[in-house]
Amino acid sequence: MKLLCVAFSEAELPVCGGLAASLGAEFDVLLVHGSAGAGYGAAQVMTLGATEAPTADVLAPCVAAAAVGYSHVVAVSSMATKDLMARAAGLVGAAMVTDVVRFEAPNRFVRPILAGSVLATVETLVEPVFLTFRAAGIVPAEAGSAVAVAAAPPLGPELATRVATTVRGGSRPDLAQAKCVVTGGRPLQDAETFERVIGGLADRLGAAVGATRAAVDSGIAPNELQVGQTGKIVAPDLYIAAGVSGSTQHVAGIKDSKAIVAINKDPDAPIFETADLGLVADLFEAIPEIVAKLGPKE
Repeated sequence: MKLLCVAFSEAELPVCGGLAASLGAEFDVLLVHGSAGAGYGAAQVMTLGATEAPTADVLAPCVAAAAVGYSHVVAVSSMATKDLMARAAGLVGAAMVTDVVRFEAPNRFVRPILAGSVLATVETLVEPVFLTFRAAGIVPAEAGSAVAVAAAPPLGPELATRVATTVRGGSRPDLAQAKCVVTGGRPLQDAETFERVIGGLADRLGAAVGATRAAVDSGIAPNELQVGQTGKIVAPDLYIAAGVSGSTQHVAGIKDSKAIVAINKDPDAPIFETADLGLVADLFEAIPEIVAKLGPKE
């Protein structure tokens, strides 16, 4: 088994290394953005040197060309990688599997279906296998020594046009990798309230901020903060859900969290069935009190 890990940034390299180590497999990396000072166990890193991630139609021919000689081409699950990997697999006539949570054999994988309520075992009949995997449960690899660097294959022709790019940076941890996540739902009313209440608690805890689909659809929070089956899958040490009802699609994206704390004034909210600790209270009263008890930020 030899893997090619497609990483959009250096932050994904430890997880790629961890996956390869868990499988006892050799692996190389195709790094879309940034440079790699360490390979996390990789034999080689092919760098694209892009200032921003190209659209999937442009990047897919590059990935397809780089896939020659590998049994598996893998990427951390996200909306972007699912789009990319499906296109690349189509170009080479390969198999494609999404959201893999466990390898049972080189051609047999376990993935969730029905909003995570059922785990399905699927087999592939051809190589290479293109797949996206969920990072939850994978122990990140250590940085290791310097790694050989090579140029990635060329990009394909531009078929789609990027109309606009929205960047919401800041000092908060990446949502998919954070050890603590604070998520708010539609009761936060508006974007300003969401940032003040949910963002305030998250900053006090050094946590990432998440949002439900209802909050995103209502314009309360940006799309990139959506947590759930149709958003980002998270598995932090601590997940705080404030004003979150607990829909099936949302729970599917948080169920691997080590500890789930729910704050909701409705004692019958479904989120309490999933939570390890529940607080029946108005979030607008509970969260300021929690922040006050945490004391001043060091």
